[in-house]
Amino acid sequence: MKSNMGTTDRIVRAILGLAVVAWGFIAGSWWGALGLILLGTALVSWCPAYLPFGISTCKGPRT
Repeated sequence: MKSNMGTTDRIVRAILGLAVVAWGFIAGSWWGALGLILLGTALVSWCPAYLPFGISTCKGPRT
């Protein structure tokens, strides 16, 4: 699995993921669990939704 996310993309996803998880916890909604997807993709630096479109926010060579 090659990385297709750059540093800025990962940081934004991590912040949004934490915010969505916190919102879900405070609101008592299971929708907050969707923030875990954002956190997971930020952690592994790979987004499956980018594949069909050939998107990569990496600046350097993919690893």
